Amino acid sequence: MTTSDKLPDILQELCRNQPLAVLATAAGSAPYTNLVAVAFTMNLRHLFFATSRTTRKWHNLSSNPLVSFLMDNRSNEVADFSKATAATIVGSAKELIGVDREVGRNLYLTKHPHLSEFLAGPDCALFQVTIEQIYLVSRFQEVMKFDFSS
Repeated sequence: MTTSDKLPDILQELCRNQPLAVLATAAGSAPYTNLVAVAFTMNLRHLFFATSRTTRKWHNLSSNPLVSFLMDNRSNEVADFSKATAATIVGSAKELIGVDREVGRNLYLTKHPHLSEFLAGPDCALFQVTIEQIYLVSRFQEVMKFDFSS
């Protein structure tokens, strides 16, 4: 098992500082991606995101909770080929309710206070993702795997 104190600084910085990630869900055998605002727990074992219950991603998650996220620090410059870092985060999502939703809401709004009105809406769902693996790619080809599944 990997603990957060053994995770590279670049991964911790990426997860704590980047406000957005690309979420991949699936409907049947077809993948579907969206840009979502994310917030992580300090130990990087869970992340949170919100969506309306009227979206395709919510519908996909209601039948298949397996998700993948892509986060990166690219600047869209040629230097990205040698300097950019990307993380693929694999896990399982569940919609939070009750006390769990309040705890997740507080963490999420600490990072995204500008989304408080959206999160308070009657159709807004807050999801917690239990992270199973993170694949960190740097210098375009150096890959490190961190496994949280055990």
